[in-house]
Amino acid sequence: MSLEVACLSFRQPYATLILNGVKTIESRWRPLLSELQNCTLAVHIAQQSWEGESWRLILTERHGMTTKQTEELLESGERFGRGVIAGLVDVGETWCCPEDVPHEEMRELETAACLSDLSLKYLTRISNPRWLNEPIGTRGNKDVWTVKIPVQLLPTASVSQGCAFTGGSYPM
Repeated sequence: MSLEVACLSFRQPYATLILNGVKTIESRWRPLLSELQNCTLAVHIAQQSWEGESWRLILTERHGMTTKQTEELLESGERFGRGVIAGLVDVGETWCCPEDVPHEEMRELETAACLSDLSLKYLTRISNPRWLNEPIGTRGNKDVWTVKIPVQLLPTASVSQGCAFTGGSYPM
């Protein structure tokens, strides 16, 4: 028996930051996750790493993490390797970040996203991160796709709002 859910690939370190609850806002240039509000999303760890290191500065300066804590967090995120579905997260509201957000509010959004320069990007709240019991090796995709997760790999209470998918395409 398996559960069908939507899945999205994330580059490291963002997959780790999401699944460890550090990153609570996902940003994209289009409203990719808007149709998945109140649903569970599988997190696929992409083969490639994110280009750039601005996330490190946000972790140290805004999250107050030491270099050692950051490295330990990154190592924990590699426990399943790459090219795998590693966990689940619940999808919340999606909105377009306006250009005129007050400085302090923008700083809070950037801290939650572990990324700067969010103006005009689509932001989505994500919550309730949890690692699968074991990874599922699979190739990633540039858009949302459907995956089947065997129930024995699901952590306890893993599906939010009873929202599962029966397949098909997702509105982009």
